[in-house]
Amino acid sequence: MTTTTKTSFRQRLREASERNSSLLCVGLDPDPAELNGRDIAEFGIAIIDATIDLVCAYKPNLAFYEAHGSAGYAALERIIDHVNGRVPVLGDAKRNDIGNSVRFYAKGLFETMGFDAVTVNPFLGRDSLQPFLDYEDKGVFILCRTSNPGGADIQGLNAAYDGVPMPLYEAVAHMSKSWDTNGNIGLVTGATYPSEAQRIREICPDMPFLVPGVGTQGGELEAALSATLDADGGGILVNSSRGILYASTGSDFAEAARVAAENLRAQIEAARPSA
Repeated sequence: MTTTTKTSFRQRLREASERNSSLLCVGLDPDPAELNGRDIAEFGIAIIDATIDLVCAYKPNLAFYEAHGSAGYAALERIIDHVNGRVPVLGDAKRNDIGNSVRFYAKGLFETMGFDAVTVNPFLGRDSLQPFLDYEDKGVFILCRTSNPGGADIQGLNAAYDGVPMPLYEAVAHMSKSWDTNGNIGLVTGATYPSEAQRIREICPDMPFLVPGVGTQGGELEAALSATLDADGGGILVNSSRGILYASTGSDFAEAARVAAENLRAQIEAARPSA
């Protein structure tokens, strides 16, 4: 089943990026250990109000909400409702399954929760992703070369595509390109491995990339941008979570988050070839 929204995810993302002059995506990941007792929904809403004009998207990781059970899902729904379509909201769910299970994952994330895009795991193959891909106006970001050190344990394994030997992450990029018949696939490509990211960009020159790993995880911004920007100097969502959310844990947390977001956005713009 497909949705009836007329504009594609890529178009909505492009419009938000141009409107806010931003490639910055803020990860809305509320860690209770950092919140000093604040309600997770109110915290997220305050961050949104402080940064909505500085970002191209928000990315809640569902783990931070699922840990609270039904209250966490209610908080997440409030946060998505508060964004109210002003910029895309990407659900970092890393979901996958087969048959009816994955069909209901897609329905729950896209229809019930209302995400504009989600992250998915390609390990079960194309048929496990098809229910997500059938939502033509929604974005589907496939894990390709993740930012964590252990990603190489599997993503770096020797593989092949069309008989040509290559690392598994390159094969995933080639497969993703061939699956992108609706123009709604993106790739998760970590900032921490720029040489791998550059190779993925060569394979998929036009896909949007979600780029985690800048800042706390050690990714170097200029190297990551050089590796992942498309030919037009865009095509990426540079994700930052902790460095913005917890710029201050005091009562000025929202103001500090805005300053941190402004600074990172400025650094990204300065490093872009078109800047």
